[in-house]
Amino acid sequence: MTPSRRHFLGATGAIALASTSGALAQGASPPLPFFIGSGTSTLLAKGKAPRVVICGGGWGGLTTARYLRQLAPSLEVVLLERNPVFFSCPLSNKWLIDVVDSDYLTHDYLRVSEQHGYRYIQSEILGVDRAAKRVTTNLGTLDYDYLVLSPGIRYNYEAWFGDDRRLADATRGRFPAAYVPNAEHYTLKRALHAFKGGEWVMTLPPPPQRCPPSPYERACLVAWWFKSRGIKGHVTILDHKDGVRPIGPGFRAAFTELYKDYITYVPNAHVQEVDPFNKRIRTAAGDMSFDHAVLMSPHQAGDIAWKAGAIGRNKEGKPTGWADVHPTGLHLKNDPDVYVVGDAVGFVSPQFAFYPKSAHVANRLGRIVAGYIAERAAGREPKAALPDNLCYMVVNGSPREALNVQFDYKLDDAGTIIQTQQDFNERTPKFVEENFRWAGLMFGDMFG
Repeated sequence: MTPSRRHFLGATGAIALASTSGALAQGASPPLPFFIGSGTSTLLAKGKAPRVVICGGGWGGLTTARYLRQLAPSLEVVLLERNPVFFSCPLSNKWLIDVVDSDYLTHDYLRVSEQHGYRYIQSEILGVDRAAKRVTTNLGTLDYDYLVLSPGIRYNYEAWFGDDRRLADATRGRFPAAYVPNAEHYTLKRALHAFKGGEWVMTLPPPPQRCPPSPYERACLVAWWFKSRGIKGHVTILDHKDGVRPIGPGFRAAFTELYKDYITYVPNAHVQEVDPFNKRIRTAAGDMSFDHAVLMSPHQAGDIAWKAGAIGRNKEGKPTGWADVHPTGLHLKNDPDVYVVGDAVGFVSPQFAFYPKSAHVANRLGRIVAGYIAERAAGREPKAALPDNLCYMVVNGSPREALNVQFDYKLDDAGTIIQTQQDFNERTPKFVEENFRWAGLMFGDMFG
């Protein structure tokens, strides 16, 4: 008699269950389903086309991916990013006070990758073996011909707490800096909207830092929030630097003319101790208690740069904290097939040291590196290119007014990168309009 399909399935299921139970009884783990993956499996088999792997999907990584598809469509481009959705740090200060909504700042990685023809894989990067030209992720490994590191920044809590993870986690969880795109921004926004009054402290990290003028913008917008809603709050800015910069006169005028009862600026406030449990901070300029705080530790290149062995060393042999790149080539000095874009880029000029760690610069560096790789893939020697920079900082919510700073770069006769900076210190609604026009162009460049 022919067994029915129902009997057959039941019998095979019983056999499989018995086999699995026997294996488990002997202490063995069941095999992983295929799509769970592991750090030792092959995530993506290498094809015939040269492959570019981009680690990090911020402003620099996304721009590199798009321009590579435009300039070198024969290359295989893979973007690795741990977040499922892009969230823009630029303009997020305006989002804190509801000038823009979440939809304005967020974009879908998968849709954009399919639109432009590169591959996006949501994954956590565990390590980079540059000798083998291989990236290891939580889903598996993949080989590369060219590697682009776009890791952004990490918070150097070690400078404050050494290896005390309890203090670092408490600080990050309770008083986040919100300078890395993740849940910290939502934590900060909830804290601002629930704030009933008291002392609001902001620590500013030492240079180089991500977007140097933006903490002053944030202080102004928090103060405007207090002022416009009648909240008896006060903002104290504890700045590691000896003065406000860039756009110093413009920000100082905003502090005194718009927020003289709401903002106190303290220079040379080098952080010496942070106590997130008792809400106290000790600095070289004095000690303070606070009701809420935005605690920005020193910045460094993001984790991926460290995992890739890309961090430079100073004359004493200590890590600089930033990627050791060729100033104009933007590849690692000891590895011409590994490029760095965005905030992680290290020292590039004896005149000004570091490019501003801004979204605009990251976008421009992404374009440049895409062009370099496209030229090399075509068998040509790339010609040196330099970025520019542009930042708008809103200092007043009603009427909406902003400041502006611009940077231009050129090579002198000795091949040194020279920076020209121009501060526009008069706050004006015109710069707010330009800011949103800039954002539209930049988002269109990456996502359009």
